[in-house]
Amino acid sequence: MSTAADTTEPHTAEVQLPEVKMHIYRPNEPVVARIAKSEVCTARKAAGFVRHVEFDVSGTNLVGQVLPGQSIGVIAPGVDAKGRPHAVRLYSVASPSRGEDGQGRVISTTVKRTIDEHWETHKLFLGVASNHLCDLSVGDEVRLSGPNGKRFLVPAKPGEHDYLFFATGTGIAPFRGMVLDLLKSGVQSRVVLVMGSPYSTDLMYDDLFRRLAAEHSNFTYLTAISREKQDDAGGGGPRLYVQDRVLTHRDRFEPLLAGERTLVYICGLAGMEMGIFQNMARVLPPSALEQYLHIDPAVRGDIASWDRKMLNKQIKATRRVFLEVYA
Repeated sequence: MSTAADTTEPHTAEVQLPEVKMHIYRPNEPVVARIAKSEVCTARKAAGFVRHVEFDVSGTNLVGQVLPGQSIGVIAPGVDAKGRPHAVRLYSVASPSRGEDGQGRVISTTVKRTIDEHWETHKLFLGVASNHLCDLSVGDEVRLSGPNGKRFLVPAKPGEHDYLFFATGTGIAPFRGMVLDLLKSGVQSRVVLVMGSPYSTDLMYDDLFRRLAAEHSNFTYLTAISREKQDDAGGGGPRLYVQDRVLTHRDRFEPLLAGERTLVYICGLAGMEMGIFQNMARVLPPSALEQYLHIDPAVRGDIASWDRKMLNKQIKATRRVFLEVYA
C-alpha cells in the first residue's frame, strides 16, 4: 500500500476527512456476520471469477460504522500448513456509507477468486480467504474484523471538491461506494471514473456505472481495455490502459486537473500510479501539476524515464492524491 506525502503548501494542504471508527473488532476477536447476497459482478464469460458479496452485520457494532475506502477483515476457518489459524485478509468495502440497505446493516466487498499454480510443484494453489468467501451461500456465517483505514476516503465536505477515480481489477470496490455516495448526496461535483481491465467481459459493475452515467450529467464513466481493439484508443489499437485516458480525453482531463477543487484517487495494481503521473505531467503546466506532485528538478525534464522506484523520493504525491495499490 502506498500513501501520499505530507506538504504544507496552501494548494496542497491536508484535505479534511471524516472521522472514522477503526478496529472495532480485532482479528483475534472477530464478529460473526451472515452472507446476505453473493453474485457475479462481471460478464459470465469473464476470464476470472469475481463476486459481489454482501454481509449482514445486524446486531453488531459494525452497523453504520463502515465507509467506502475502508477495508474489512475476513478470517477463514481452519488452519494453515503450520497448524496456525489462518491470518486475516483485508477486502475493500464496496458499499456506500449507508450500506446496501440504506441503514448500514449490510456492507459489501468485491472478491476475485485466487486460482493459481505453484511454480515448483505444479500443484494447484487456491487463495484461502477469496475462495472461502466465494463459496459461501446466503445465510452462511463469516467471521469479520475491522474496519481498517482512515485516509482513502471521500472528504468530510464532498461538495467542495471534484473527483478523478482510477481503478483496475478489484480496485473498483471503494469507488463503487464512493460514486454511489456522491451521486446520491446531490452534490454537483464533477466525478470521473476510469476503469481498466484486460477484456470488456472483466469489467466489474459495468451495468451499474453505465446506468449512473446516463442518469447523472456530472458523472463520467470511461473504460480502458488493454487486450481488445477500441475505436477511441488513438488509432483503434489494443493495449489501452487507465493512464491512456488522460491523453485520449485530454480535453476533459486537462481542465479538470487544472482546477483547484480536484482530488485524484488511484486504486489497483501497484505500478499503475506511475503511468498516471507521467501522463498528468504531459498534459499539465508546471503550476497545475505541482498541486498533485512534487518533482525533483533533476528528473522533471525526462518524463519517459520515470519509474516506480522514484516514488516518495524524486516524485512525491501531495495530499490531493490518494493511493491504495497492491502487488
